[in-house]
Amino acid sequence: MSPSESQTSSEEQSAAFTPAIDAHTHLFPQRLAAAIRRSLSDEAGWEFSSPTTRPGIETVLRAAGVEAYVALPYAHKAGIARGLNDWLLEHAADSDMMLPFATVHPDDEAVGEIASDAFDAGARGLKIHCPVQECRPADSRLEPALEVAAAHDRPITYHGGTAPMFERTEFVGADAFAELIDSYPDVRVCCAHMGTYEVDRFLAFAREHETVYLDTTFAMSTSAEETMGFDPSTITDDTLTELSDSIMYGSDFPNIPYPYRNERAGLLARDLPRETTRDLFYRTAADYLGLDVEGGLELPV
Repeated sequence: MSPSESQTSSEEQSAAFTPAIDAHTHLFPQRLAAAIRRSLSDEAGWEFSSPTTRPGIETVLRAAGVEAYVALPYAHKAGIARGLNDWLLEHAADSDMMLPFATVHPDDEAVGEIASDAFDAGARGLKIHCPVQECRPADSRLEPALEVAAAHDRPITYHGGTAPMFERTEFVGADAFAELIDSYPDVRVCCAHMGTYEVDRFLAFAREHETVYLDTTFAMSTSAEETMGFDPSTITDDTLTELSDSIMYGSDFPNIPYPYRNERAGLLARDLPRETTRDLFYRTAADYLGLDVEGGLELPV
């Protein structure tokens, strides 16, 4: 490929990506962010170089063409969810890009009240990290928070699959996620990481239930094989096109052991219809989040 052809290809890919909504990122207080990275490094041997402050994260995302990003908190122990939600909402108030979610811990007292207060203060949805929080998606301890999410028409994003290191964990997997779908059929729910490693079953959930979404985080990156032992090519272009209204782009930034461009490069290199790419990178996330993007995205105040 000549330099001019390479530049044209890069410009075309940038145009296909922009504007984008990144439906899966993380922002934590610095001490907690460092602890999470140490844990990931110990478990998987990953190394990180991306910034963890809000200005640093937003600089990278904005430069890539991201218009808005979903910041997902999760509480690894009881008693910290409310403070974590408040901290994230304070940062969101100073951002023109961030869409903050909230979290609860299953062992918190008044999980419904914690969720309700966060939604009233501006949180756009709920994040549950099943293996870290040691709970199944429809855990009875979470029911008050899930009921509040349903009442407020807020979506819930789960780490509900077995990847990258949870294949022997009872809290995740397709069977556990099916319990959630059966219990809360009207709530919009997303399983992160394309439901890896049970992708076929999670794709079936998305086909069968209009309220079930998947995000591409980690699983569709050009580094997926080396970081999590998953081959993105097993998910065909036809599948992405068929389910483009149920699949949305996410990155896990900044907690990825590779450059941010790797998250989108593989998807952009595919020969996908323009309408499919607009769904994957923008419209499906807006639908999941309940945002009106006609005439341009305006973040809720």
